[in-house]
Amino acid sequence: MKKLFTIFLLIFSFQLSFSQELLATVQVNAQQLGSSNTQVFKTLEKNLRDFINNTSWTGKKLQNFEKIKCNFAIIISERNGSSNFKGSIVVQAVRPVFNTTYETPLLNLNDTNFSFDYTENENLVFNDRQFSGKNLIDVVSFYVYTILGYDGDSFKVQGGQPWFEKAQKISNNSQNQNFPGWSMVEGPKTRASLIDNMLKPEQNTLRNIYYTYHRAGLDNMGKQDQSAGKKIIADALMQLKVYENNFQMNYPVNIFIDTKKQEIFDLFSTGSNANINMADLKALFITFSPKDIDTKWNKWK
Repeated sequence: MKKLFTIFLLIFSFQLSFSQELLATVQVNAQQLGSSNTQVFKTLEKNLRDFINNTSWTGKKLQNFEKIKCNFAIIISERNGSSNFKGSIVVQAVRPVFNTTYETPLLNLNDTNFSFDYTENENLVFNDRQFSGKNLIDVVSFYVYTILGYDGDSFKVQGGQPWFEKAQKISNNSQNQNFPGWSMVEGPKTRASLIDNMLKPEQNTLRNIYYTYHRAGLDNMGKQDQSAGKKIIADALMQLKVYENNFQMNYPVNIFIDTKKQEIFDLFSTGSNANINMADLKALFITFSPKDIDTKWNKWK
């Protein structure tokens, strides 16, 4: 586990009270367009970074070391006219682990159905009462509140509820607006599928796992004896078994597995697992992520 804790360096001091504003990096990549006119994308990158970091999402003013570190990466694949763009957006967020230098991934997803309108140097302003008309700040704001929700859940049992509800409101405002990626009828991995499913009672087990895994488990892994923390994490993960028969259509569960599987593999690949039923844990993750059988799960002892 000590090796796991050295993967990332914590660049801010950890506070037990969870933070609810962001310290975001933003990248806009338009290399697929092959255009020499890149200024609009540099401007977009700066405008979005300022928009995310300077907007008061929760009404709290925090110092940088208290904010949630996250990353938004936009890959532009098409440009229609001067102001319409299509591509994908990768959203990532991390959370510090108490009394360590390790940052644990909270969210890592790739939204491949992203299109928006943007005019260089336009003013980006968030209004939670209505759709913006251009989809850019709607998608970004949706994921901002989603990040806040995941972060809140990791520090308090369902502590992210008000932020997930904010994300759902943005999703509802964005329905039937001629931009893809919002409607549940488009498939199981749309924004609506994520947030509507996250707020269903059936997801309470998953959301409680976020708290137990992080606050009761990982936050106790800085101790010299890590066996208790690992047992808590293993027992929490085994609760995912309630989803094993329908997880393919359960986007929030898919996100949890994709975000945490490398960390989970590393966690149980080092140190003692004497008080953990590794056979059951291995069988569960072979079910959830069969493509990783040879590279991960079969390497567990």
